[in-house]
Amino acid sequence: MTVSDWEFAPAKVNLFLHVTGRRADGYHFLDSLAVFPEVGDRLGYAAAADFTLALSGPFAAGLAAEQDNLALRAGRALAAAAGVRAHGRLTLEKHLPVASGIGGGSADAAAALRLLARAWGMGHGWSADGGVALALGADVPVCLASRAARMSGIGETLDDVPELPVCGMVLVNPGVSVLTPAVFRARTGPYSPPAVLAPGWADAAALADDMARASNDLEAPATLLCPAIADVLAALRAQPGCLLARMSGSGATCFALCPDPATAGLVAACVRRPGWWSWGGAIGA
Repeated sequence: MTVSDWEFAPAKVNLFLHVTGRRADGYHFLDSLAVFPEVGDRLGYAAAADFTLALSGPFAAGLAAEQDNLALRAGRALAAAAGVRAHGRLTLEKHLPVASGIGGGSADAAAALRLLARAWGMGHGWSADGGVALALGADVPVCLASRAARMSGIGETLDDVPELPVCGMVLVNPGVSVLTPAVFRARTGPYSPPAVLAPGWADAAALADDMARASNDLEAPATLLCPAIADVLAALRAQPGCLLARMSGSGATCFALCPDPATAGLVAACVRRPGWWSWGGAIGA
């Protein structure tokens, strides 16, 4: 069956992540700057009477055991909100590691909302519906727009940020999945205040310096559960082109900020290890 339309689902990287509190229902309040490097999954659509999903790509096996993929749930939620029948064959090319702290599943769900709103003739307004996105997961609203944003609340409050400078990014995952609930359970100590950020950044070094004054509150508990995170961070920090190295989200993927995309590509090649996934390139708009 020929795919008629494709949608890119870029990775979501948290340059910092402060856990600022906890709701009575267990959800945590966060403060984070999310950016979107130019690497991700791809979601395709082909006309069909039923509504199905096929998996391909280097990390497809990690989703094979799922009985209900988040992209399918996104499509059904969109159809229910719009009062239409869900239909079509989705093809998910999985290029991002699964359960890796870079929003892969959320990015796929957001891509499904954008793709299916077009395919079903619903227009941009439906795919931009924040209520449908948030019900699918706290990271889906920011992934829906796929542009740099300050996240707060449980992820539903999104604020614009100054234009990012030209910057390179390296992503490295040690090949170990880390479950977000387990990381939050392992977190100890007081909650953090929101970060105080500069009004803008002249270059990648200024961005890295500003982010260094914040932190990822989940990095320490995730490293206790997955010691390989410390190995990844050490490998990144040993590279001369690394301006800042930190874990993204709840892990285990870590990132490095670099002066430019070319340097990021060199760093990614230098830190490559058997069993590790790595990528180096640019941050998107």
